[in-house]
Amino acid sequence: MSGLSDAPRLLKGGIILIDPTSGAVQRVIALQYNPDLLTRSLTPQGSGSTAAVSQPLRLKGPPIETIKLDAEIDATDQLASAGQNDAIVEVGLHPQLAALEVMVYPDSGVLIRNNALASVGTLEIAPVEAPLPLFVWSKERVVPVRITDFSIVEEAFDVNLNPIRARVTLNMRVLNINDLGFDSKAGHLYMVYHQGRERLAGMASSSSLASLGLSSLF
Repeated sequence: MSGLSDAPRLLKGGIILIDPTSGAVQRVIALQYNPDLLTRSLTPQGSGSTAAVSQPLRLKGPPIETIKLDAEIDATDQLASAGQNDAIVEVGLHPQLAALEVMVYPDSGVLIRNNALASVGTLEIAPVEAPLPLFVWSKERVVPVRITDFSIVEEAFDVNLNPIRARVTLNMRVLNINDLGFDSKAGHLYMVYHQGRERLAGMASSSSLASLGLSSLF
């Protein structure tokens, strides 16, 4: 036996779009290839400059966390096995790229309806509410995010100038409980993530003072 059946299944990272009110899943976008590098930044939220001198350790909320990743999308293997009528032959990577791009586009139908309302004199029109993205990077990291920056580098094209190889850079800000509130479904998801950090931290062993070359602090 080869033993390949016992090999662990490679999970994919990706984004789930949900209805921000009901939590219903609208679309699941799995990355074709998991990037080798994921950059995260956490900015602590202190209690403010006034209290910083006398109470420097007080935190007014979770840190501002940002995530950056570069994902590659390649149609080469699909083109090699595709039939003449397959979408990958007709339009290349446009559908895969568009599925990511529409995360930062307002729904066109809502824009049209809002324009119609404005034309009949409606004084206040609410901005378009987009689906809520959840960034998924294993079961330990399912976090609500806002896309803050999104860039695409198209690196190769077919004879019809459809992109067949591209690199996508996503910059995201994690939406925490201060952004979402405790009563929303997204707020619940964030608190699961927050408490998961505390649970994982509890699994890490604590080193001794001696390992740092100290016998005591005072």
